[in-house]
Amino acid sequence: MTDLQTSHARAGAGKARADLQTPAVAMSLLAVVYAFGIAGTLHLLDAPFGVLPVLCPVFAIGTAIALAGLVKRYPHRVLGACNAVTLLRLALTVVLAGAILAPGWAADRSNALFAVAVVALTLDGVDGWFARRARLCSAYGARFDMETDAALGAVLALIAIRVGVGGAVALPALLVLGFARYAFVLAARIVPRLRADLPERRSRKVVCVIQIGTLAALLPPLVAGPPAAALALAAAGLLAWSFGRDILWLLRRRG
Repeated sequence: MTDLQTSHARAGAGKARADLQTPAVAMSLLAVVYAFGIAGTLHLLDAPFGVLPVLCPVFAIGTAIALAGLVKRYPHRVLGACNAVTLLRLALTVVLAGAILAPGWAADRSNALFAVAVVALTLDGVDGWFARRARLCSAYGARFDMETDAALGAVLALIAIRVGVGGAVALPALLVLGFARYAFVLAARIVPRLRADLPERRSRKVVCVIQIGTLAALLPPLVAGPPAAALALAAAGLLAWSFGRDILWLLRRRG
């Protein structure tokens, strides 16, 4: 290879690295903007002093994990509105997490927190639409979206548990609704067959929407008492059926 060819090769490699860094820089800048948004939203909702210093590091950790995955696995040279929306959903999830630290405040601001949860749930369909429209679909984006859904479900379930929604009857159902995804991931570490890719199923997404919608409806005191327990049990049963079907499919498949 001539010196000129070597120079061109190095320049091309440098440009490729710069292009691959662009989405990471964009996500980092968005994270800073969203962090200010988290602070502003909590201020408007009169969150107790001390909540923000806990939640900002949580958001920073979540963003760092998302950035690490993006740098390793993201195949496109632009971040895209799809991933910007998913990161926004993560920021909204962090806002909701403030209710875990201050359940009394959550009861006083239940309507506002319910609105935040509904926005986070609604945006779940928007990020996928943006990805398909801009042709920026990727395994990374799908995983980012799924893990954000799981985090949102866990936060909403912890809020319900923290304030005692539905009493002891609803506790097992709330644990299923909030942590089924994490239990599945843990099981997959033990059973290799569970690590395989699952076929696309619209019903899985519908069940996820019902799961998050139910947990949002349980924000105190929107639904309480026996109705809350019945709602949680019904949604948990549906989620258990969805996971059970996928687990059976994975265990029965060959190869």
